[in-house]
Amino acid sequence: MDLLDVKGIDVAYGPIQALRGVSLQVGAGEMVALLGPNGAGKTTTLRTLSGLMSPRAGSISFEGKSIAGMPVHKVVETGVAHVPEGRELFPTLTVVENLKLGHWVRRKNRAEFAERLEQVMVYFPKLRQRASQHAGTLSGGEQQMLVVARGLMSAPRLLLVDELSLGLAPIIVNQLFEILQEVNRAGTSILLVEQFVHLALLHTDRAYVLAKGEVRVEGRSSDLAADPALLASYLGGTEPAAETLVSKPPSRAKAKKSTPRAAPATRAKPAAATRAKPARARSAPTSTAKPPAASTAKPAAASRAKTAAGKPARPRRG
Repeated sequence: MDLLDVKGIDVAYGPIQALRGVSLQVGAGEMVALLGPNGAGKTTTLRTLSGLMSPRAGSISFEGKSIAGMPVHKVVETGVAHVPEGRELFPTLTVVENLKLGHWVRRKNRAEFAERLEQVMVYFPKLRQRASQHAGTLSGGEQQMLVVARGLMSAPRLLLVDELSLGLAPIIVNQLFEILQEVNRAGTSILLVEQFVHLALLHTDRAYVLAKGEVRVEGRSSDLAADPALLASYLGGTEPAAETLVSKPPSRAKAKKSTPRAAPATRAKPAAATRAKPARARSAPTSTAKPPAASTAKPAAASRAKTAAGKPARPRRG
């Protein structure tokens, strides 16, 4: 029996239908990727599984029990935790206080809280160093570590992770994926929504590809990764983003090459303007050429006057 079994769910935002007959399964100990372009319905799927939205049709079973339409805190009590997109931390609370809220549904077991707190500190040593620091003052990578740690505080058997890498540097993303694999090896199943396709397929067992609210492709992650044409046909612009993460230096080389090509175009405009100005400047001497002709004409007339009268011509007065 699958740990999570979703069959034919329809979900809508008012009159707009977001999911159409979506079915998927996550087995015990599995790590599964949910992929697709923007607007495909990935986040909506996770929100429905965690109780934030209710399906109009279909069924959601966890460990053989229906959780469709169940309140969020009840879903967490059954063993499902949601790491939302955008982190959604309490910025004015400390790291430890945020972690306490993650353990809220199990708060009566104080001994377990100490155990869970120590476990997440082992996964995320930086959080131990920032234990008394306000969450809003952490870096982006540290905040993402905290939100994953908060999800783990409820001791989930299924962890729903939405856009783990969003806004983070590649080195932080790789660290977080390594930690998720440790969590998975410890027995927690994971359903992962991720924008970096190749990275997601590298770290998961199986994958589903959503497009326009429907499951279009499903299979083993290794098989899907071996067929880039299939992925590109459904994921479109998501594919280059994954390549950027895996091979960053080539992208910087491309940027350097493109700069020299653009430079001549910008220099060409001033050159054309400079050539136009001298052309106008050369026309000036033609206008000033008349005075020399006029000045040479007067001495010629004066010499003629000398010859005719035998003496210099006197200038006229007034």
